[in-house]
Amino acid sequence: MIQAKLERLSDAKPGERFRIIKIAIEGTMKRRLLDLGFVPGNEVLVLQKSPLGDPTAYRVSHTTIALRNEESSNIYGERMRNEQQS
Repeated sequence: MIQAKLERLSDAKPGERFRIIKIAIEGTMKRRLLDLGFVPGNEVLVLQKSPLGDPTAYRVSHTTIALRNEESSNIYGERMRNEQQS
């Protein structure tokens, strides 16, 4: 099996889809992210960045969540090709 290079969620651009593979956060914040749907295997849609670039709005599990770069830079996964634009 070929493993793709993991990227940070914070590096994804608005409009991109991202599949979570690993969350490198511990404690209460990790529990909160898991409860919100940031679970390995789930897909995240990057909605928009704030005017100053932090925080960024994401859609996960039919919910819109804003995360600071401090949090989203510890969520790793892979960008997904948008197959609807074929």
